[in-house]
Amino acid sequence: MFAIRPGAAGAALSDLAKELGRPRAVLVISPHWETQLATVGTAEQLQTIHDFAGFDPALYAIHYPAQGSPQGAQEVVAALEAAGLPVSTDGQRGLDHGAWVPLRYLFPQVDVPVVPLSIQHHGGPDHACRVGQALSPLTEQGWLIVATGNITHNLRDWQQAEMGLAIDSSYAQRFSDWIHGQLISGNTTALLDYRPRQSDALRAQPRDEHLLPLFMALGAAGSGAHPRAIHRGITDHVIAMDSYAFESISAQ
Repeated sequence: MFAIRPGAAGAALSDLAKELGRPRAVLVISPHWETQLATVGTAEQLQTIHDFAGFDPALYAIHYPAQGSPQGAQEVVAALEAAGLPVSTDGQRGLDHGAWVPLRYLFPQVDVPVVPLSIQHHGGPDHACRVGQALSPLTEQGWLIVATGNITHNLRDWQQAEMGLAIDSSYAQRFSDWIHGQLISGNTTALLDYRPRQSDALRAQPRDEHLLPLFMALGAAGSGAHPRAIHRGITDHVIAMDSYAFESISAQ
């Protein structure tokens, strides 16, 4: 529903885009594209994928006709291979809602080439961070890396709350605050080991595919980058819509 109810989170993304200017290309990482190997989308035209059901019919009328970049995709492949990571390509993959929804707020004119990259849930946070580290050189070459998801993502709790059932939603804010604290303090070790370290972690992220892109962004940012919260807030009862921009010290 973020696609038609932007709220403060959508406004924050739009404002960030004005600060950033136009990148050479965008590498978008969505939690809704899972593969065994890191897979890079090489299509020239990216289809809008409506990978959901049971929501407002207006969502199916939305299209984000982004241009891909086969040449740029090969740069991504080369970066992953240079780090010794196995990589594959997909010439048909478009943009799922984890990609096109935020991109509409960042680049509403659809005027930036986009390359999608998959996640590997089985690899966990350490693997996600390693993939991100391999992508780091791209940030020095005009690329913007957009990693999407949610800090909290318990759809069962969301459904129960939508039905009017009483749930204790306080865990969402606690977990959001913990993640924020570790990011700001630069405690990467704790972040990558978040599940045993934070008591609300399992409920906040029953299956952590929606948090893995954060670790990829963290790795891509590098040790010299500072995370800046551009928006923090809980919507739809238990969904933390926090967004961060990773900036080099010199850029502040």
